[in-house]
Amino acid sequence: MSMNDAVSWLHVEAVGSRSIAAEQIGIALTGDVLPAEALYAPEKVRAAPGTSNLPTAALCLGREEELVGLRRILTDRREGAITQSGTVHGLGGIGKSTLALHYAHRHRGDYALIWWINAASPDEIETSLTNLTHMLAPSWAATAERAAQVAWAMQWLAWHPGWLLVYDNVENPDDLAPYTGALPQGHHLATSRRTTGWPDSAPTVTLGILNADDATTLLCRLVFKDKPATRRQQSDARALATDLGYFPLAIKQAGAYLSQNRGVSLAAYRRRLSTKLGKAAHGIDAERTIARIWNVTLRALEADDPLAVDVLHTAAWLAPDDIPHTLLTPIGGDPEDTAEAIGTLAAYSMVSDTGTTVTVHRLVQAILRTSQSVEGTQLPRHLQGRDRAEQAVLHSLAPPPGEDTTADSQWDTVIPHLVTLAATPPPGHHSAPLTDAYTTAANRLHQQGHTARTIPLLEAILAQQEQVLGDNHPDTLASRIHLACAYLEAGDLTRAIPLHEATLARCEQALGDSHRQTLAGRVHLAGAYQEAGDLERAIPLYEATVAQYEQVFGDNHPDTLNGRHNLACAYLDAGDLARAVNLMEATLARYEQVLGDTHPQTLVSRSHLAGAYQKAGDLAQAINLMEATLTQREQVLGDNHPNTLASRNNLASAYEEAGDLEQAIPLYEATLARYEQVLGDNHPNTLASRNNLAYAYLQAGDLTRAIPLYETVLAQSEQVLGDTHPQTLASRNNLAGAYQEAGDLEQAIPLFEAALAQREQVLGDNHPDTLLSRRNLAGAYQAAQAVQQRSTATSTTATGPQQPSTAE
Repeated sequence: MSMNDAVSWLHVEAVGSRSIAAEQIGIALTGDVLPAEALYAPEKVRAAPGTSNLPTAALCLGREEELVGLRRILTDRREGAITQSGTVHGLGGIGKSTLALHYAHRHRGDYALIWWINAASPDEIETSLTNLTHMLAPSWAATAERAAQVAWAMQWLAWHPGWLLVYDNVENPDDLAPYTGALPQGHHLATSRRTTGWPDSAPTVTLGILNADDATTLLCRLVFKDKPATRRQQSDARALATDLGYFPLAIKQAGAYLSQNRGVSLAAYRRRLSTKLGKAAHGIDAERTIARIWNVTLRALEADDPLAVDVLHTAAWLAPDDIPHTLLTPIGGDPEDTAEAIGTLAAYSMVSDTGTTVTVHRLVQAILRTSQSVEGTQLPRHLQGRDRAEQAVLHSLAPPPGEDTTADSQWDTVIPHLVTLAATPPPGHHSAPLTDAYTTAANRLHQQGHTARTIPLLEAILAQQEQVLGDNHPDTLASRIHLACAYLEAGDLTRAIPLHEATLARCEQALGDSHRQTLAGRVHLAGAYQEAGDLERAIPLYEATVAQYEQVFGDNHPDTLNGRHNLACAYLDAGDLARAVNLMEATLARYEQVLGDTHPQTLVSRSHLAGAYQKAGDLAQAINLMEATLTQREQVLGDNHPNTLASRNNLASAYEEAGDLEQAIPLYEATLARYEQVLGDNHPNTLASRNNLAYAYLQAGDLTRAIPLYETVLAQSEQVLGDTHPQTLASRNNLAGAYQEAGDLEQAIPLFEAALAQREQVLGDNHPDTLLSRRNLAGAYQAAQAVQQRSTATSTTATGPQQPSTAE
């Protein structure tokens, strides 16, 4: 456990507060802060009629029934619909995006705004929302931070009705929860390969393959355009469509090839297809079909436009959406040549092109990344593409002439491509410069509150260091600790704790029992045990480590003081208030003596001591200390530093516990607004602040504001932290408690049951939160039984004299 300050994560069933993960001391999101007047600008900005970023409409045949059904679903007073593919074993290419795009174009006049969102990851959704902000408020967006741009777009959508958001290629349905739950003013339409994981309230349109007639008609339209096909051509087209399994993407690819190569007949193409990679492509039938088609197309392109093939192999290793043309232009190459090559690929339906960015189908990428045999000693084509992609990304991150650093906006553009490169390394392939870029990207994501998303980057960094430096090098060991901490931040205790344990063993072996990094590894492992609720292992490990710190570094070394502070926090979690308060008071006195009265770590210690007083029931002393700490943080760190915001939140919590809701609620509301402004709408500390405000509304009896806010927090927690993260489980439990408070046991009990089952699985049977969930569920069962007994008593009274058995 590092010296962190924390925002309280309140449980509706528990007294006091519960700390959550927070930013490291001294780390704050820098850059422009959303000015006060701009917070209200979304309400006043109007979109021009027909505003959209829709790609050009594609040919869509054989889907009229689905289009009509989709319109009926979206206009039936529901929030959204999901188009998904359940018939191709999870592969793309069935026509989901084409259907959604055709719907959007057909009904363009029915919406005030239509926005196409690349939704393969939370980062890409946020990027699409920043593009919306740039469209509607370009002058303000040009100088605003990314998080502020996302918040602005969300506010605009909340204020203005009658829009359509199309989320394309959703990989995880939970990624949409913060938007579909919080934005009821328009329609949400998603395309996805996933057939499960969608809310029960979201109706679906399942797409299958085309029927034989529609597939034949589509192929003829693509090949012959508006010219009628002869009977022989129709017969050949039907035979080819049959060979292609009536698979829409396969038909589109074949049609594009034949349209570009007029001298090749349908029958000749069919003969070529039967001899190309018929058994060489691995995968299921649809994947083999696509591989055979692309082999024919790539051979034709190889002869006519080799640059186009190079561009496609480069794009295969980058994120599939929004690839800038500049990343696909060879270093020193002519951008116009690249643009022509991209045009050729678009003509063959291998990519989609906006003029500045390119989108590649994920199935195209998956096949192009596979090993391909070559003659001689030449590097395989797919690895040449990998090398070009890496060089392009690194070149794009070089500072502009006359500048020392790369702009933050450029990093935000490139990070999705770095994550993709990190997640798809060829066996044994490593690059030192790329690893440096991974490190910077991981640090930036961590500072933005997205530590869990750094996992592919940290795994790639660790693999590089293991190969180059060896398993026991100090940098390798430090990377293992960072990766374990990221697993912990993601709520993945099953990977975090074993990695911390293995890393500590290596530190002891390679560096010695008393080395500073070994001692840090013990503290991190103890913190992981504490997070898992295993205080029986956490506290002895903290105590032994503190004793070693005292022996090696002395009583007043900052590491010793940090160790004591973490041990005191563990005592507090264990309910040992006397030892916790005594140790915190002694540690604070040492901090003041060694580091000074206003050092950030001294302020952290003071803040946590105030929290201990609150937990011990000494609210007067707690509030006085919290108010003093807040004043010092405002002076030393500034109004918008995350730790200053944490102090405001904790003070509001103390006011609330003291029964002073008139001070607590306005302070919670103001603090939440600051979190949204400084850290962004989905930062974990913003979610905690929103949760605490919901709890205050609940305490004030304002269920109409508490329950929707709890629902929003749960949806965002599932998206940002994951479905089984401890904070998500707490949020699920809190929402269930709010439903119970409102008398809605039909919603409360299943949610309590789900929270308990997940806590048993993730945290274990004896974790304090698991025990709390068990008690909450028992209380809900008792409440339901009481309701049933009252109902029975009422029924008996209405039907006749009350019998002894009924009274009993």
